[in-house]
Amino acid sequence: MSAICQVTGRKPGFGKSVSHSHKRTNRRWDPNIQRKTYYLPSEDRRITLTVSTKGIKTIDRDGIEAVVARLRARGQKI
Repeated sequence: MSAICQVTGRKPGFGKSVSHSHKRTNRRWDPNIQRKTYYLPSEDRRITLTVSTKGIKTIDRDGIEAVVARLRARGQKI
């Protein structure tokens, strides 16, 4: 599963871990990605989205219908 939120577009952040001796190694900060199933009443079906926790809050605030309309306007197939 890719670490990209379908709603907010959040991706992993990249940087360096710095040890006590100040040796730097590469690392990444992954967003908290969840697979969540939502019911679309207008189409009478369920859809599964890959969303971050911020994306879940956005769906709770705006509603699944509005978020799906935004995704389709962006060109994503759902």
